[in-house]
Amino acid sequence: MKRSLISSGSPLEPTIGFSRAVRVGPFLAIAGTAPIAPDGGVSAPGDVYGQTLRCLEIMAQAVAKAGLPLHTVVRTRVMLTDISRWEEAAKAHGEYFREIKPACTFVEVKGFIHKDWLVELEADCIADDAA
Repeated sequence: MKRSLISSGSPLEPTIGFSRAVRVGPFLAIAGTAPIAPDGGVSAPGDVYGQTLRCLEIMAQAVAKAGLPLHTVVRTRVMLTDISRWEEAAKAHGEYFREIKPACTFVEVKGFIHKDWLVELEADCIADDAA
């Protein structure tokens, strides 16, 4: 099966040696996606909702670059440094996935690579017959 690598342009991709997403056949795995602003800084500092929206925007771009529609997302993972703020992340998640309803998990983590990142997201997609 063909393997396609999708980049988001993150400065961490070449350093760490990862792709934003990897598609093999009908399966697309999207790596942990942080709230990196277009200028390389932190998007929406201190704002879980805003950071989650940025992560979702980056993920949606990766899905599109892989040639898939957003409704092919079957699983998401939301990782937060403070689980008590899950509802802020859930609000943003719902704006993207209210109708799609992928399997979703929220977990609390100790921290991320950058101290100001409050959330990261991952997703998996399976192409439907049309994609």
